[in-house]
Amino acid sequence: MTTVHHQIPSVAIIVAMTEDHLIGAEGSLPWHLPEDLKLFRQITSGKTVIMGRKTFEAIGHPLKERINIVVSRSMKPVPGIEVCTGLVEGLAIAAGYARPVFVIGGSSVYRKALPIANEMHISWVNGPFSGDCYFPRLELSEWAIVAECDFPGFRYSHYRRIRQSAD
Repeated sequence: MTTVHHQIPSVAIIVAMTEDHLIGAEGSLPWHLPEDLKLFRQITSGKTVIMGRKTFEAIGHPLKERINIVVSRSMKPVPGIEVCTGLVEGLAIAAGYARPVFVIGGSSVYRKALPIANEMHISWVNGPFSGDCYFPRLELSEWAIVAECDFPGFRYSHYRRIRQSAD
């Protein structure tokens, strides 16, 4: 088997979650934070976004000014999106666009992207909120904070993976 690491684009994760990793409730966001949506749009515009089918259905339409790739084994093609059966296939499609790649949800796509992501953009939502969908277990010790900023209702943190030296 040949490895083609040079063709896989660098991957960033973008997510809004509470301290206990809550990201969703019954197919939507448990909070209403216009500043977070504005920040999401600002960070991902002009880029490629990869999401799962449920995330796409929750949004309800392709995101404007972005290449939209949806991971699903059952979804029929929709104008404005490319459907693929897995994250690796989605990354291969994304490589053809030569744009930065953002994984935008949901839980199972985040779980697959986490080991290969080299950046994370997390909006830490002030809470308490309840829901049924969570971000996977995260070792923040593997990440360095690049930038942080407080907004009404959340704190935005930009992380970069700490690379271990190969001694």
